[in-house]
Amino acid sequence: MRVKFSELQNKPTWLLIPAVAIVLLLIYLFFPQQQPESSPATAFELINAESPQQTETPIKEIPETAAPLMIDVKGQVNKPGVYELKAGSRMQDAILAAGGFTSEADSRAINLALIVVDETSLYVPAVGEEIVVSISPQTATASGGGLININQATETELMELPGIGPSKAAAILAYRDEVGKFNAPEQLTEVTGIGDKTFEQLKDLIVAK
Repeated sequence: MRVKFSELQNKPTWLLIPAVAIVLLLIYLFFPQQQPESSPATAFELINAESPQQTETPIKEIPETAAPLMIDVKGQVNKPGVYELKAGSRMQDAILAAGGFTSEADSRAINLALIVVDETSLYVPAVGEEIVVSISPQTATASGGGLININQATETELMELPGIGPSKAAAILAYRDEVGKFNAPEQLTEVTGIGDKTFEQLKDLIVAK
């Protein structure tokens, strides 16, 4: 059914209102408004905004808790003494802390790449010394709380001491057989071949019980 515009002009104005309403209703029904689609990016932003529990938690750095190491550096170094080093330090660090090697030091006898163990004693020998070992609580023989008991130690155990080779170890055993037990560590200087210089290297590593 068509409505002519001329006919609408001849009708009163109030009669046009229903006709206009019907036309608008038909336009609304046959031409529905399309809602704008949200982009994927917008959708993800909404999800993240609604789910704060899914946000990443910043990773906290774990503080270093390793305790420092203590090492007693002896022998041919410029500044012998007890030094505190960082965990993971090498023997090279211990030597540097002690002022480096002296001109008489046999640096080839020390493995500078070794990792320092806490509560160890590093002895740097002079060139020409018989035996050089690095004494530690793990290698020192028992009977004296981590120290070597010169009254009970075997020849092999005595040779673990700095400056004590096979001949001096045999001399210590011979002294025990002939004279008897040592009454004090200082009595070790009475053994043939062991003088004050050698005893100075041993005094902190031995006991006489």
